[in-house]
Amino acid sequence: MIKNRKKTELFKSALILLLTVSALLLGWQTKLFNDFFGSIPLFGSVAELVRGTASTVETNGAPIKEAARPLVIVITDEQGEHFAVKYDTDWRNAVYDRTSSIIGEALGSALMVSEISEAEWREALLGHGVYFEYVFPVRLSVLGGWLGSPMPDLALEAPIRRLCVVFGEERNRLYFQDANSGQFYGAETASAAAKAQELEIYSPNSAIFAFQLGTAGSESAPYMMIFPGRSYHPDVRADSVGSATELLEITRDAMGHANESTMIFPEGEGALRCIGTNFNLRADLFGRVTYRRLDDLTPYAVRLALSEGDLIERARIVVAETIGAFSGGAEVFFESVDFETAGYGSVYFGYYIAGGRVHLQNDMYAAKVTIANGIVTLLELNFLNFAFSGEYSRLLPEVQALAARNGEFILSYSDIGAEILQSSWLKFG
Repeated sequence: MIKNRKKTELFKSALILLLTVSALLLGWQTKLFNDFFGSIPLFGSVAELVRGTASTVETNGAPIKEAARPLVIVITDEQGEHFAVKYDTDWRNAVYDRTSSIIGEALGSALMVSEISEAEWREALLGHGVYFEYVFPVRLSVLGGWLGSPMPDLALEAPIRRLCVVFGEERNRLYFQDANSGQFYGAETASAAAKAQELEIYSPNSAIFAFQLGTAGSESAPYMMIFPGRSYHPDVRADSVGSATELLEITRDAMGHANESTMIFPEGEGALRCIGTNFNLRADLFGRVTYRRLDDLTPYAVRLALSEGDLIERARIVVAETIGAFSGGAEVFFESVDFETAGYGSVYFGYYIAGGRVHLQNDMYAAKVTIANGIVTLLELNFLNFAFSGEYSRLLPEVQALAARNGEFILSYSDIGAEILQSSWLKFG
């Protein structure tokens, strides 16, 4: 059994390497934060965001980067059997790099969006195609920007978690679900069906949608992807990134204040406060950092008419250069945005590892970035570095967990102050 498992892991590793190299040759970037090759900045520096001198999320036509990736990707073959990836981040990224262009092209060429029945939606999930599931809803316009193909018909600006492309003989078809209303939609696309041939290397791995099970709880979360059998998930170690002094320096430099004169004062329980000409920065022993801008928050007469996607992109850049650069084995994903008016709002991010969401103490977020008139005015960060401990926890099999939870659930790693974060099932929402 052990030898077979080792052979399987070696084969999987070799295939991941092959797919990754192939993706690189095709020019696709693989990492969101902690990019192995480094990311090309879309602004001269984060300091431009702080000073408000950056006015666009594109430079020389460079596209924005995705602030989140789907947590689940499913490839369904012509027989209706599924290959799914959910808990292996490297494997998911390799599959994403091979399939994101399919979803992007379908979004960019969608024609005549119309409502469809749930029966048609379920039929689509069993058709030959690609399915993406995000943890938190993303608006169609934002998702189209991430994938480089904005949807032409945005009369329906829906927030979505689930979408798929089904391959036809001559033309593909796009399907998605409105996360707010629960309504399903379909549209013809002009993307080439020939791309389906690229996915023949993926063999079914027993994954199945809950509605196909017909067991207890399956209709309470019908579109959750289930992996039958025993469920083992890695334990995770969470460590501090550095001292309060080091975190002050990291954040101060990232926000463009490296060459400014500052004063640092000690506070209770090992916390430090740094005061600059127009900013206030605080860091404590637990990796929590708060940055506030102190001067006039709207120094320019011209208001920047930033879209929700622009706001998320500005926040992503800041997060990538702070907690995202030190998160170790974890990814930092966009989760939600409080979009008030054009150019104003707060963007929230969370930590994810091994297909699970890290729930921090007191339900805190990994990062909150508040932007006013295009300028970063408030930054709340939780610096943590994550790594696998080498140990595994056995959880209740997913089929049984579905019946017990009677609803959608997600893999969770709860930070309760211990060094080791053990995995568990947590009811979604």
